[in-house]
Amino acid sequence: MTCLKICGITNLEDALRATELGVDALGFVFYPPSPRWVDKETAREIIEALPRDVIKVGLFVDEAKGKVEEVATYCGLDMLQFHGNETPDYCARFGRRVIKAFRIRDEGSLALIPDYNVDFYLLDAYNPDVPGGTGQTFHWDLALRAKEFGKPVILSGGLTPGNVISAIKKVSPFGVDVSSGVEASAGKKDHKKLKEFIEKVSNVG
Repeated sequence: MTCLKICGITNLEDALRATELGVDALGFVFYPPSPRWVDKETAREIIEALPRDVIKVGLFVDEAKGKVEEVATYCGLDMLQFHGNETPDYCARFGRRVIKAFRIRDEGSLALIPDYNVDFYLLDAYNPDVPGGTGQTFHWDLALRAKEFGKPVILSGGLTPGNVISAIKKVSPFGVDVSSGVEASAGKKDHKKLKEFIEKVSNVG
């Protein structure tokens, strides 16, 4: 089965609906410029209401290590996701599982990936203006190349109910990650799209 992560959770209603539908992980964005940013108090309230077996992921962008540790402990995060220019050394300093996101533009974007000894590689589309949540796809052949580096690959970037089956069949990733592709507006999920996306991922395996 393909692991399924829904990112950009900002409210309890969306979080509970996603868990009811069978997601494996939920992502919380602790990056204030993002329209999907959530403060640590709200995130903690949501997380405390979730089933224990749902993986809670905190997304950070070039944040100080101490701040990451503070938020992770306060909210009870299971995993950290780094979406900025964090170095391999930085990513290795935490006592939690780590996802390192890479913005893929072309083959050259793959060059630094093997330097990172993290638990998962997340591949997102490159946009010079924002570090993630672009709603754009990238050439999935590059994701196949990234799988050769030996770490589980999570595919992201412009996934929707309309293209996720093709993406999984093409790449066979460890997991898929969606945010804008199942939204009614930034930070608010469309529950019809959410259900359709999750059902398609479950059916394709």
